[in-house]
Amino acid sequence: MLKRLSLCLIVLSGPAVADVPRVAVDIAPVHSLVASVMEGVGVPELVLDAQASPHSYALRPSQARALQLSDLVIWMGPELTPWLAKPLAALAEGTPTMRLLAVEGGTILATRNVIGDIGDDHEHEHDHDHDHNHDHDHDHDNHGHIDPHAWLDPVNAQVWIGVIADALAGMDSENAAIYRSNADKAQAALADLTGELSGTLAPVRDRPYVAFHDAYQYFENRFGLTFAGTVSLSDAADASPAQVARFRDVLVDRNVRCAFREPQFDDRLLVSAAEGAELQVAVLDPLGSTLDPGPELYARLLRDMAQSLASCR
Repeated sequence: MLKRLSLCLIVLSGPAVADVPRVAVDIAPVHSLVASVMEGVGVPELVLDAQASPHSYALRPSQARALQLSDLVIWMGPELTPWLAKPLAALAEGTPTMRLLAVEGGTILATRNVIGDIGDDHEHEHDHDHDHNHDHDHDHDNHGHIDPHAWLDPVNAQVWIGVIADALAGMDSENAAIYRSNADKAQAALADLTGELSGTLAPVRDRPYVAFHDAYQYFENRFGLTFAGTVSLSDAADASPAQVARFRDVLVDRNVRCAFREPQFDDRLLVSAAEGAELQVAVLDPLGSTLDPGPELYARLLRDMAQSLASCR
């Protein structure tokens, strides 16, 4: 079982103030957020190859060692990377972990059935009372039913950056002012980016689109997009023949013209399901697999997604 740790415990169990914390991060978009907070002080370790699917992965020995040497591990949670739960449980006693899907103040959405008709949105928001002395790894009531792709909402990213900066400042007081200054700048940049993307996507808000799997609910929810369905669910599991047939019906019924594949997955199912339909097929890359890791990746990832959606006419 993962250790239940509050931010106050992270502070108490951190390294000596003269040491820069060694931070491991699960996926490239979150790594980018952490890198922006640590810029000028240190560089976090990226655990998952950006070209791989986070839903199923086997750690290489070097990646497992990086986890073992970490002073702090930041991850989305077992909803996205269930294979990471066991290595985290084996970390040295007292090594803190931060599960971003459990951070107070973020918008968290439930998984949905989007192969065919889309049901009602199931959104709930954690109250953000600015009290960060909470349990980062508590069990969520909807554990296993949370849509884990929450990094695609830039407002969530702003919330997480503040919590990450607080954690690092508590572990490394010598550089606390840098972490908090970096966080302030990153949050302001994300607020500007949210406004920019809203303008980019405004012309296509009412244009229905389909995708390989349901990774885009947070982006859709933030920017008011019209999502028609997928050929796979939130965890990228294969669809049944009946679900593929229902997907084809959606393409016709909703006059869908835009479909998006992902570089991390084989797109044959999407192409096969869309056979005979007049579709433009483009790429959405929710992990930034073609981008260089670092502080700039997150904004580039969201801009690339917005441009790809906006270009489908």
